[in-house]
Amino acid sequence: MKPIKLRHLVTVAATAVLTLTGVTTASAQTEHKPKPTIVLLHGAFADGASWSEVTSRLQRDGYTVVAPAVPLRGIASDTSYLKGVLDNISGPKVLVGHSYGGALVSQLAGTAGVKSLVYVAAFVPQAGETLGALNSKYPGSEIGPDTTNTISYPGGVDLVMKPESFRRVFAADLPARQAAVLGASQRPVNAAVFDEKIPTGAPAALPKYAVIPTEDHAIAPAAERFMADRAHATTVAVQGASHLVALSHPGTVTRVIEQAAR
Repeated sequence: MKPIKLRHLVTVAATAVLTLTGVTTASAQTEHKPKPTIVLLHGAFADGASWSEVTSRLQRDGYTVVAPAVPLRGIASDTSYLKGVLDNISGPKVLVGHSYGGALVSQLAGTAGVKSLVYVAAFVPQAGETLGALNSKYPGSEIGPDTTNTISYPGGVDLVMKPESFRRVFAADLPARQAAVLGASQRPVNAAVFDEKIPTGAPAALPKYAVIPTEDHAIAPAAERFMADRAHATTVAVQGASHLVALSHPGTVTRVIEQAAR
C-alpha cells in the first residue's frame, strides 16, 4: 500500500472545507431570506379589527403586518388609495383580502413585489363583473334591504348592517357580546361599489389561496367556491365558520397565509 502524501491530505481537507463552507453559506442565505410583508385588507361593514387575531399570530411568527384602513368608497378609488400604501412597502408582499377586500387584492396584484394572493371569505372577480351580480349568482347571501340600513348624504348613499342582523349575517359563530361590539364599530360602505364594474382580474400566473367558511351568510359559500375554482386557487374549507372566519378560526387563516408567504 502506497503512503498518502501530505500534500494530498492538505488538498482533500481544503476541498472539504470549501465545500462545507459553500453549503453552510447557501443554507444561511436561505434561512435569512427576508419574509414578505403581509398586507391585510378588510371588507365592507368592517375595519382592521377583523384581522386582530390573525395579525397577532403573524407578528409572533416574525412577519411584518400592515392592515390599512380601506376607504370603502369604490373599487377604483380604493385601489388608487391602497396602491399608495403598497408603494411605501419595500420587498416582497403577500396580499390578503377579506370579503370586498378580495376585489381590491385582485386589482393590486400587479404591484411590484406581490408574490401571492389570499382570499378569505372573499370575492375573486374577473374583469367586467360586478360584486352585486356575483353575490346573487348563488343563493345564500343575506345582505339586502332586510338586513341593511341606508345613510344618505350629499355625496351618495352608504349601506350599514342593521344591529340586529350583524351577528346572523357576519358572525354567527362568535360570542354575542363580541359580535355586538363589532356591529357597533362597523364602517359603512358606498352602496355603489356593488354595481361598479371590475377593471381587471388577478394575473393567472400568480399563486392564489382561498379560505371558504361553510356557514357564510354574507357571501354564499357556493359563490366563493365558484370564484376560487375559476381562479385555480388552492382552497381550504372551514366547516361551520361564519363570514368573520379570521376571528372565529384565526389559526386556520394564519396557516393559509403563511403557506402563501412561503
